[in-house]
Amino acid sequence: MNKVISVAPMMDWTDRHERSFLRLISRHAWLYTEMVTTGAIQHGDRARLLAFDETEHPVALQLGGSEPAALAECARIGVDLGYDEINLNVGCPSDRVQSGRFGACLMAEPDLVARGVEFMRAAVDIPVTVKHRIAIDDQPEWKTLVGFVDAVAEAGCEDVIVHARKAWLKGLSPRENREVPPLHYDLVYRLKAERPDLHVTINGGIDTLEQASEHLAHVDGVMLGRAAYQNPYMLAKVDQLFYAAETTPLTRHQIIDAYLPYIEQEISAGTPLIAITRHILGLFNGLPGARAFRRYLSENAPGFASSAGEAAGLVATAANFVSQDGDTVAA
Repeated sequence: MNKVISVAPMMDWTDRHERSFLRLISRHAWLYTEMVTTGAIQHGDRARLLAFDETEHPVALQLGGSEPAALAECARIGVDLGYDEINLNVGCPSDRVQSGRFGACLMAEPDLVARGVEFMRAAVDIPVTVKHRIAIDDQPEWKTLVGFVDAVAEAGCEDVIVHARKAWLKGLSPRENREVPPLHYDLVYRLKAERPDLHVTINGGIDTLEQASEHLAHVDGVMLGRAAYQNPYMLAKVDQLFYAAETTPLTRHQIIDAYLPYIEQEISAGTPLIAITRHILGLFNGLPGARAFRRYLSENAPGFASSAGEAAGLVATAANFVSQDGDTVAA
């Protein structure tokens, strides 16, 4: 698994439209679904929840749940659909997630998480990974981190993704939990140094590829989050810098042109245009005309109810607010 750079699973953000868009910018960055609960997969609309385009590979399915048999069943479903990795969410601190006994609260139950990993590993032949915090609430950070990782590693998890913050389950909102607890990159570095056989990916507060390069001197992988969503063109150099690709990155306008067939396909299938365009608003950030691009899409995409061709034309028109003269490759 050559998972050097990845884009974090983010609820309401990393849906299939976003992933298809990001794949035009980087061919090799690892992509993740939003968290999907085991209950939703077992009893909900799987076609809607789990659909993805073949161009998205490599792509991982992130599960939310704690019941080992249910996790194993949903992991098998993910494999049957063609996902490349099954990831377990042990990092989300929201009240709703806690009430369902999954997410960050499972840091307090490493044995239960380990059983879930064991069941999934027995059920599938693709990597089973865990994304987690360093600790929660008043837990001691290093002791909790290494104890948790050892438990899941013994159960067969060879790849962990560590959000380098503690999560506070009471008193902080999910947003505050992404910003307020201090980052402890040193503990993730120590984890890799003391558990060299594990693939360790670091996550949290990483905003540039330069920072990613610095982290990679200590760990195996870097997971980018909101920075990659809000400024997606930061991924344009990923393939060349981290995967030795010899291809030339597309310019921003070329990315729009390449995305238009997907937009037409989705509009023809009944997808609302706003569900797609909301993900591309940050593409031209930093260029003259970017604000006009965002405003045109924000004013015209909601409620759009015309043909697929006209939808693509609307997006192309928005891109024309940004001059191609300043749209240099990976700038």
